[in-house]
Amino acid sequence: MADTYDQPIYAVRLRPHRSLTRGQAKTLVAIVSAAICAISLPFFVLGAWPVVGFLGLDAVAIWLAFEISFRAARAYEDLRVTPLELQLDKVPVRGQTREFRFNPAWVRLDRSEHEEFGLQKLALVSHGRSVEFGSFLGPDQKAEVAGDLTLALARARRGPDLS
Repeated sequence: MADTYDQPIYAVRLRPHRSLTRGQAKTLVAIVSAAICAISLPFFVLGAWPVVGFLGLDAVAIWLAFEISFRAARAYEDLRVTPLELQLDKVPVRGQTREFRFNPAWVRLDRSEHEEFGLQKLALVSHGRSVEFGSFLGPDQKAEVAGDLTLALARARRGPDLS
């Protein structure tokens, strides 16, 4: 019987989207670096060697930007709904994992929508406490999570299926 109450009705891991994989990013940086070498060669031959250094800094900046982006992508949020509890775990790249627990009977999903840009903000609200989640998701992804979570909360409020 205890297992019935612990069975997740809804569970999802929310992660920031990245348009390139790490391998694709390495390929892109290699192509840009090769183009920079080709562009800087005539400047070097003409004696304008400082241009080569600045173009080299551009290549390093692009590589560094991808590294920072992929490091930030390691953050995630876990959302889990059972008949007795809604649990949100926010796991940053660095720092302490923050855990939030709510009673599904009392929690409300707060949605902030923009007429032109769609769903902008999702938050769980209960007893005067509000916790935003999924801030790194796009409007369509937020809408999908909001719909799924709304259904899961309605199911949790009905209680466990004991049949």
